[in-house]
Amino acid sequence: MSLIRLNDVSLSFEKTQILREAFLRLETGDRIGLIGRNGSGKTSILKLILEQVSPDAGTVTLDPGVKVGYFSQFSELNGTKTILEVLDELFVEIKATEAELATIDATIAADPMADLDALINRQAELFAEMDRLDGWDYPRRIDTALTTLGFTDAHRTSPIDNLSGGWRNRAALAKIVLEAPQVLLLDEPTNYLDVAGVEWLEAWFRDFRGAAIIVSHDRKFLDAVATRIIEVENYHLHEYPGNFGEYIVQKQFRLKTLEAQFVHESELLAFEAEGIADRREAAKSASKGLGKQLSGIKKNRAPRPVDQIITEIYGGLHVKDVLCRIEGLGKSYGDRTLFRDLTLEIRRGNRIAVLGANGSGKSTLLRALSGEEKGDVGHVDWASGAKVVSYNDVLAELDLDDTVSHAVNAMPDSLAFSATRKSVGRFLSMFQFSEADLKNRIGNLSGGQRARVAMAQCLLSGASVLLLDEPTNHLDLSSTQVMERALVHFPGAVVVVSHDRFFTDKIANRYLVFGGEGTAPGEIDVRVA
Repeated sequence: MSLIRLNDVSLSFEKTQILREAFLRLETGDRIGLIGRNGSGKTSILKLILEQVSPDAGTVTLDPGVKVGYFSQFSELNGTKTILEVLDELFVEIKATEAELATIDATIAADPMADLDALINRQAELFAEMDRLDGWDYPRRIDTALTTLGFTDAHRTSPIDNLSGGWRNRAALAKIVLEAPQVLLLDEPTNYLDVAGVEWLEAWFRDFRGAAIIVSHDRKFLDAVATRIIEVENYHLHEYPGNFGEYIVQKQFRLKTLEAQFVHESELLAFEAEGIADRREAAKSASKGLGKQLSGIKKNRAPRPVDQIITEIYGGLHVKDVLCRIEGLGKSYGDRTLFRDLTLEIRRGNRIAVLGANGSGKSTLLRALSGEEKGDVGHVDWASGAKVVSYNDVLAELDLDDTVSHAVNAMPDSLAFSATRKSVGRFLSMFQFSEADLKNRIGNLSGGQRARVAMAQCLLSGASVLLLDEPTNHLDLSSTQVMERALVHFPGAVVVVSHDRFFTDKIANRYLVFGGEGTAPGEIDVRVA
């Protein structure tokens, strides 16, 4: 029997259609990867299951007694408490049983006139209850979960609000693991996790016996855990058996039967299929570096119309050879040293992926490059005239009263002024901006749609250097694919912090790895794409 059923569901918000005639069944063991464009209704489906919204038509049914766990980054945690306090609260029933057992022991020891038969009978009932709740060693279960997720003593005793985004996400995942639900609803679970955290989650799913619906833009994660993909498209749910790689192949066949409006999406899916095939081909040659293998494969590819649109826009952008010199840069907070002795030159054509564990200083480095923070030692010297744009700053500073069209085209030195109107229009169309979208106020957009506006601003900004901190977190698949193609052809330099391994494999030609507290970051696997 299905654990969750959506039957002929329709949903709208303020006269905006979200879903129409949607059908979905979740069976035990299913791992559904739920994908779709920003604002298409993915999170709304989770809210329907959680009964936070009601359908306009149709039914949403949960199997009676099914235990549902919901993860939405770290918003559900009490930030003033430590993770140990939060997890301890999950075992209130067990602790109450323990307290009653302790009271019975104390009564038997202190009162020889007590009704021993009644006390011993009640004690037996409580022992059985502890067995049912698996409550005898819950402190060990807490410790095991936190140890597996890499929590140090400092992480465990610090208020959750004082942790980095990645560690807050791990805290929320620890809570979900210990709750042991039959059904998991996960909304972007890999956002803010480092590579080690994502790999732990993938491994955990291999042993999870329940069912899950996973909203995620992390393609490699979906490829590892999904048993089927459901795409929210044109208000309907389209199902594709298998993982993300199998979805890409099936979707290409489906698009061949659709109208010409999907011509760019078809090209982007072809790029995606190539990316998956490249990784598999390169991985066969274990003796050669994966990066070099991928690089050699990419060089043999002929440009497609998508690439030509992008190269037309960037044709007039002229960039100096050497853009920045970093010498002996170091940064500490109190007694904690994030990194030291960083010496690096950023040159035209560099696409530098910054890798490392949560809290190792990656985002701090980007803020040091943008001038938001100063290093304790060393210096950052930008070439004269080098314009630097931070995606996260652009996103944070969006004017909610502005229109999408004005925001995208009105940045100083915007390529919208130097490139042809036709090429800019085709680029924005690839980025899923319709004529109606361009006239819309930014305040009316979803979080993911605003992220798309900010990314379009950065890519068209005319900057020499783009600083991107987790840029795939809020972008849908199609927007991420367009961004990837733009970054590959961007003539300036890109410095990106990302946990998205599929993304960094596709765009990076240099890696800067943060090895741990107080170490000097170092380059590995430097390659030219």
